[in-house]
Amino acid sequence: MATAPQRILRICATTTGTSLFPTVGIEQGIESDDVSSPVEAIAKLSRSSYCGVYLDGGGVNCETALVRLLQSERILDGMPDGVALIDSDMIVTWANAALRRWSPLDEPIGNNFYSVLNNPQIMGPDFCPFHTALATGASSSSTLQTSDNSYYQVHVAPLMDAATDNAALVATVSDITSEILQQQKLAAIHHAGLQLTDLKPDEIFAMDTNARIELLKDNIRHYTQDLLNVEVIEIRLLEQSTRNLMPLLSVGINQVAADRQLYARPQGNGVTGYVAATGKSYLCEDASQDPLYLEAFSGAASSLTVPLMLQDLVIGTINVESNKVRAFTSADLQFLEIFSRDVAVALNTLELLVAQRNNTAQKSCEAIHSAVALPVDKILNDAVNVIEKYIGREPEVVDRLQRILRNARDIRRVIQDIGQSFAPTEALPAGCTAQLLDKLRDRRILVVDEEFQVINDAHRLLERFGCIVESAHSGEEAVSMYRNSLSDAAYHCVISAVNLPDYSGHQLMLRLLQVTPKVPMALMSGFGYDPGHSIVKARQAGLHPKALLYKPFKESQLLSVVELIIDTYG
Repeated sequence: MATAPQRILRICATTTGTSLFPTVGIEQGIESDDVSSPVEAIAKLSRSSYCGVYLDGGGVNCETALVRLLQSERILDGMPDGVALIDSDMIVTWANAALRRWSPLDEPIGNNFYSVLNNPQIMGPDFCPFHTALATGASSSSTLQTSDNSYYQVHVAPLMDAATDNAALVATVSDITSEILQQQKLAAIHHAGLQLTDLKPDEIFAMDTNARIELLKDNIRHYTQDLLNVEVIEIRLLEQSTRNLMPLLSVGINQVAADRQLYARPQGNGVTGYVAATGKSYLCEDASQDPLYLEAFSGAASSLTVPLMLQDLVIGTINVESNKVRAFTSADLQFLEIFSRDVAVALNTLELLVAQRNNTAQKSCEAIHSAVALPVDKILNDAVNVIEKYIGREPEVVDRLQRILRNARDIRRVIQDIGQSFAPTEALPAGCTAQLLDKLRDRRILVVDEEFQVINDAHRLLERFGCIVESAHSGEEAVSMYRNSLSDAAYHCVISAVNLPDYSGHQLMLRLLQVTPKVPMALMSGFGYDPGHSIVKARQAGLHPKALLYKPFKESQLLSVVELIIDTYG
C-alpha cells in the first residue's frame, strides 16, 4: 500500500526560477506548497498541516524575518484580545485562540469576519471599517454589539507591503462589554438622578411638603433597587446644629436599627456615623469582621455607605446592604457615589422649593396682617376712648361698645388665622423652635409708642409667631386699652416706649399697677441719656432687670424680651 507523500511549506521570494528543492523533494517523496511571504505562510499554516517549512533562497534577513513572524504568531495566539488575518473579501484566513473562543462557529477560518462573531450589529463610528482600510490604506475602528449583548471594539489595519491574496488586513478585536455596560449604567444613574424630582412647576406646587418628600423617597427606592440591584437601603439626613442623623428612608432595615439614634461621629456610631463625620465613603466587605459595623438586619454580611454631599458640605448618608460577604465592588462604590450626588441635589432642590413656597406664603400672610392690623387697632383705640367717657353713665352704650371691641378683635383674629393657613409651619424664621412657637402662639401683646414704624415692626415680627398684637399711641390710651382687655382678653405683655407724649414709661407702669397687681411690662429706649431716670425708677417699682429693648430693635431681641416676660408672669 502506497504511503501518502509528506508535504512541506516552501517560502521563496518567487515561485519561478531555479531551486534545489524540487530535485531533492522528488527524490525523497516530498511535495511542497509554495508561498512568497511569511504572512501568507501563517495563513497556510493555520489551515493545513506540514511536516516542515523550507526557506528557499531568502538569505539571512528573510530567515530572521520568518523566525520573528513565527514567534509573533505564537504570541498573537496567546493574546487575550482577538486577532485575525483577513483577505480582501473579508474572509478570515487565520484567527488566534481568543477569537476562536468568542466565535459560535466550530471553525472560524474560511468564514466572513462578521459571521465569525455571529453577525453583530455595527454601532459605528465607521460602519464599513474593512472597506475603509482597503480603500484608504489607513486603519479604521468600529464597535460591534452581538445578540447576547456582548460588545467588541474592532480595529482594522491594512498589511500594506505584506499583503497577499490570503491576507490583506489584520483585525484586532477587544471585548469591551464591561466598559460599555458600565457606561450604560452610569448614564442610567445620571438619568435617574434627573428624574428624582422631575415634576412640572404646577405639579410641584400642587403637592404639599410631605407629598413631595414621599415622591422623592419612592423614586430613590425605585432607582436604587433597579439600578444598583439592592433591596436594603437607608438614608439619613444630618441636622447640622446637633449632628444628629435623622432617618429619612429605611427599606429592609429592622425597626430597632431604623430607630437607632446616630450622630456624625467617627466612633461609636457605626459606619454611618463615621461616613457623616469624615465625608468619606466606606466599603464594609465582611460585617462580621468590621468593628465599625452595626447590624441593620438579621443576616447582614456587607454594606456600602457614602456621604450625601452638597458641594463640600455633608448633608446626610446613603447606605445599602447585602446578606452576602463582599457583595459590593469598587464599581458599585462609584455608582453609589454618583447617585448620592444626585440625591443630595434633589433633596436640596426640594428644600429650596419648600422655602420658596413658604416665603411666598409668609409674604402673603404679612401683607394681610399689614393691611388689617393698624386699621383694627384704630377701631379698638376709638372704642376704648368712647367707653372711658360712658362708664358709669350709660351702661347700654358701654355694653355695645364692648361688643364692638370683641367683634373687631374676632374679625382680626379670623383674618390672621386665614393668613397663617397660607403659611405652613416651615415658613417660620430661622431660630424658631417648636417650644418657642408654642409659648408665643395666642399671646396678647400691647405695644405703646407714638412712632408708626415701631408699631408696624412689632406687628410684623410678632404676628408671624402667632402673637395677637394691639397698639396704643399714648400712656392714657394704653391704660384704657389695658383696662378694657381684662374682662375677656388680658394682655400677656406690655411693651412701652420710655418716653410717651403724655407719660414716661415709669408713670405708665404706676398707672397700670392701679388696674392690676402685677404688670407684665418691658420698656423700649433709644440709645442715649434717660433724663427722667424712668428705667431706674421702673426697676425700683418692679420692672424685670432684663426687660429692656433698644430701638430700633432686632427680631431676636424682641422675641427674647417677650419670652422673658411670659416666663416671668405666666
